[in-house]
Amino acid sequence: MLLAGCFVGCTALKRWAYEGWGRDTWQQPERVIEALRLRPGDRVADLGSGGGYFTFRLARAVGPAGHVYAVDVDEGMNDYIVERARDEGLGNVSAILAQYDDPLLPECGVDMIFTSNTYHHLQDRSAYFRNARRYLRPGGRVAIIDLAGKGWFDSMFGHWTPAATIREEMEAAGYRLDAEPPLPRQSFLIFR
Repeated sequence: MLLAGCFVGCTALKRWAYEGWGRDTWQQPERVIEALRLRPGDRVADLGSGGGYFTFRLARAVGPAGHVYAVDVDEGMNDYIVERARDEGLGNVSAILAQYDDPLLPECGVDMIFTSNTYHHLQDRSAYFRNARRYLRPGGRVAIIDLAGKGWFDSMFGHWTPAATIREEMEAAGYRLDAEPPLPRQSFLIFR
């Protein structure tokens, strides 16, 4: 019973940490969604979805004909996503409990793999995204947002990746840069 309470409390604490501190101001989620140029019916993987900060915005952008896979290694966060999707009446969201080296996306594939503030946590990122290519449909894209080391937290604790490093690693994985929309505190790169 105590352990179950910890998971609920830990999940709530993580959600607050992921969404707190005025994130809407510096993250600019509307600008991000617009830059992704999603179409109704698209299938999107939100890699490292956490509490769903972008998951539900993506789900609204692709509409009821589309689908968003909230992909995370944290089962408690995935449970929260499923519950919130049900509460908000969003039948186009499902959660996937990923492995650390594989997002375990469905065989039908996705039009976009999207990740925000997760890239710096991945191990052997070139190999990870080389493997993830098999989940992309023809013409599929990968959008990566990661902290750029401009804030005290990210620079002090290493929670960031320079844009040049992201580009180099993604090119090594076989992708080419398609766009680099500006964000105030983050790198934002879209690859094909």
